[in-house]
Amino acid sequence: MAYRFVRATPLADRMPELRERLDDGDIAGMDPFGRAMTTALDRARFDPDTGVAVWVEEDYCSPPLAMERAVLDEYFESITVVDADVDEAAGWARIEDLPRLWERVPTDA
Repeated sequence: MAYRFVRATPLADRMPELRERLDDGDIAGMDPFGRAMTTALDRARFDPDTGVAVWVEEDYCSPPLAMERAVLDEYFESITVVDADVDEAAGWARIEDLPRLWERVPTDA
């Protein structure tokens, strides 16, 4: 399995819609990447020093996140794959001290 360490700037005004789509299963139903993306974004963290969201995404695309970009580009800007092949547990450990994304961004319209 390939895991990517991802960094992106949330579009604050779009976060309520993303949260709704994650909660209602809309994104989870997208084949083949929806369930992995939902899990990653649910666990995403927020770096208050830089204002960016960070997460570890399971991904098999070349280039990285090729399919996922159709969704991610709606809700984030400056999406960067910081590490294209990270150990999943080690990647999450790098950001475990950061607050959860959904604790830091507005989720109600």
